[in-house]
Amino acid sequence: MFLIVGLGNPGAEYANTRHNVGFMAADAVAESFRFGPFKSKFDGLIAEGNINGEKVMLLKPQTFMNLSGNSVVKAALFYKILPENIIVIHDDLDLKVGQIKAKLGGGTGGHNGLKSIDAHITPNYNRIRIGIGNPNPEHGQVINHVLSRFSKADAEAIAAAVELVADNIGVMIDKGWAEFSNRIGNLTKK
Repeated sequence: MFLIVGLGNPGAEYANTRHNVGFMAADAVAESFRFGPFKSKFDGLIAEGNINGEKVMLLKPQTFMNLSGNSVVKAALFYKILPENIIVIHDDLDLKVGQIKAKLGGGTGGHNGLKSIDAHITPNYNRIRIGIGNPNPEHGQVINHVLSRFSKADAEAIAAAVELVADNIGVMIDKGWAEFSNRIGNLTKK
């Protein structure tokens, strides 16, 4: 069994903001693989489905980004899912808009959602990073940037990235992050 976690902030005021790319990807996965409806549980919204014959729980924490680990640990403990079978999809300031990278473990890059998850389970889970760009890395500008909405061009790049993640998430489940990375790299070569 796998747990896929899309990170974001709950509420209409945060919908379609850069920090909610994980929620967007989770919704795309749910739609692509016809998951059941999201239900309120584990301080989040959770849906059950099947990807390539593997049972998958899809979680969107509703605790706000800084407390995402609270929701993730509750679901992981309940379903007895080990960190290596957890896939967290999140925004990344250090990647160009729409760029996708995957890895197992690693640092948080200052991402408060990842810090919270690391504190609750361990850093050794799979991550799919979707770039949101970083036009001004000065401290005060980061919060405004991650909570801002996308320009039309950026929205199109994000929609394409989210679709690419959803279309290829089965590779991550079947063969791991390295094979997923290779597939994404081959599909995005220009």
